[in-house]
Amino acid sequence: MTQDFRTPRERLYIPFLSGFYSSFAQPFGWLAFRIVIGGWLAFEGWHKIQNPMGLSGFVEGLGFWPGWFFSPLLAITNFVGGLLIVIGFLTRPAALANAFMLLVTYWFHATHPYGDAFLTQAGIDYLKANPDLLTPVGQARLLSDGGAAFLAGPTGVQLKAELASLFWAAGAALIAAFGGGALSVDQKMRKEF
Repeated sequence: MTQDFRTPRERLYIPFLSGFYSSFAQPFGWLAFRIVIGGWLAFEGWHKIQNPMGLSGFVEGLGFWPGWFFSPLLAITNFVGGLLIVIGFLTRPAALANAFMLLVTYWFHATHPYGDAFLTQAGIDYLKANPDLLTPVGQARLLSDGGAAFLAGPTGVQLKAELASLFWAAGAALIAAFGGGALSVDQKMRKEF
């Protein structure tokens, strides 16, 4: 990060906090943000890196040909890119690649909503026969309308999937814009993209 985030003492209501903000809160806050975003990306990429060809058919179905190229690329982008973001090395390109991938994820969720097949009638019937498996709120959301509110309501999984993709994409984009920050390998090397 550059010096742009420093707040001059004269602009602060409590001027003596200036040193705390610039030497502790901002660098460690940015480090924590990088660890959360990069760590979650690496966690999500772990199962993909163990089977890099596992998403070949899926990515081809989205129009990314050939799947043998894009499936391992997705695994590397998630896992290795997430680790690079955590340590702050090649931070901007790793974060930019992940931001792009997450925007594709958002596009997928927005254009391929969860359908009725997500909750089968057999599953709903099983839950109706065993309501003790659900909380009272869960019973109301799933059993009263066959799960329609669960899928598409204002607190449904469809909206949550879209918002989660946007949240993680925005986090990765912020890191791509501002770099690794003071506590990063990029900063120690005095070089960054």
